[in-house]
Amino acid sequence: MEPTIVSGTEVSNKVKDDIAREVEQIKTQGGKVPHLAAVLVGDDGASRTYVNAKVKACERVGFGSTLVKLDADISEAELLSEVERLNNDPDIDGYIVQLPLPKHIDEQKVTEAIAPEKDVDGFHPVSLGKMLLHLPGFLPATPAGILEMIKHYNIPTEGKHCVVMGRSHIVGSPMSVLMMRNDYPGNCTVTVVHSRTQNLKEITRQADILIVAIGKPEFVTADMVKEGAAVIDVGIHRIDDPSKKSGFRLLGDVKFDEVAPKCAYISPVPGGVGPMTIASLLKNTLLAVSLNQ
Repeated sequence: MEPTIVSGTEVSNKVKDDIAREVEQIKTQGGKVPHLAAVLVGDDGASRTYVNAKVKACERVGFGSTLVKLDADISEAELLSEVERLNNDPDIDGYIVQLPLPKHIDEQKVTEAIAPEKDVDGFHPVSLGKMLLHLPGFLPATPAGILEMIKHYNIPTEGKHCVVMGRSHIVGSPMSVLMMRNDYPGNCTVTVVHSRTQNLKEITRQADILIVAIGKPEFVTADMVKEGAAVIDVGIHRIDDPSKKSGFRLLGDVKFDEVAPKCAYISPVPGGVGPMTIASLLKNTLLAVSLNQ
């Protein structure tokens, strides 16, 4: 069986094109051009790459963007006052504080300080509460991106058994909620598995849809996957590889070459879920403008 490759690159380009057209319309009607800000604390290589990609994506769709760079040794109080400043800046529609933060800063405290109406990452308790109640608001960017991919490829979800591997607040937990709500994508019977789960293989082998977000390179092998399943790989790992010009290669949580032949649908790494996270962030920022008008 040749699987359908679920390309986040393709879907995110379509989303960005749609947003760019909407921004053009806003401009011609003299409306407010969406403005996204990103706060980067310290100089973590991966975080810097992500934030730069977000700034580039803003340029592509015609958004305003601001990058706030802060030193790694900034105090928690100073970061919170920066958050307060962004909350009160009427020109900024939405912003993100790039995680992870340095060890001496309480991430939860910072997340809760973000004004819910500007929380385009969708991590604030208010955003998560709205998601749980299926109210209009910001969905966490990665899960929202996965829904968009499922929709684009018309992957059937109703009545299917969806197994989510991982229970983080960023991906696993929200994903489980979204896949069981009464909507498309949704209406699944959902099982969440994690590091304490027993009979893991037995459970993953029952999945019609397997969403993998456990942070272990190539953890999911062919014997864990049902014939004809849809597999979405959220993991991304830099593995040293001297044969590559960059000096590293990227792997997911799924052993792609081995698992793909069993699948009806599979997302690759890179080029799968990654690009969708940024596309969702842009969609949330556009939504912020209309919600806050």
